[in-house]
Amino acid sequence: GAPSVSTAAAVREQHGHDESMHPCAPPDVVVWPQAVGQVQELAALCHRCRVPMVPFGTGTGLEGGVNAVQGGVCFDLSRMDAIAELSLEDFSVTVEPGVTRKALNKHLRGTGLWFPVGTVGMRGV
Repeated sequence: GAPSVSTAAAVREQHGHDESMHPCAPPDVVVWPQAVGQVQELAALCHRCRVPMVPFGTGTGLEGGVNAVQGGVCFDLSRMDAIAELSLEDFSVTVEPGVTRKALNKHLRGTGLWFPVGTVGMRGV
């Protein structure tokens, strides 16, 4: 329920496009899960009901990947923003999907490490 679910037109439109040239294709509903278990439950429900699922991070993509061309449920993962583990020895960090590059670099400040733009291999929990 609210504030973790919205069907408001403005919210749906915000989540129905990214920085690409593609026109807005809003989802039917936007949800903000806050734990892996919630994502699992929502995904299972969508699967059972054959409803499309669209993941949403920051909306800065250039490919139109957040466009809900068949409607469905948008999973806004921005509230799942914990940094779970940092290993300086092997230069690895385990993060939830809502962790931004800026937040990660703030966390890394003082360690001598940083996560530059365009780096591949970012893996969440």
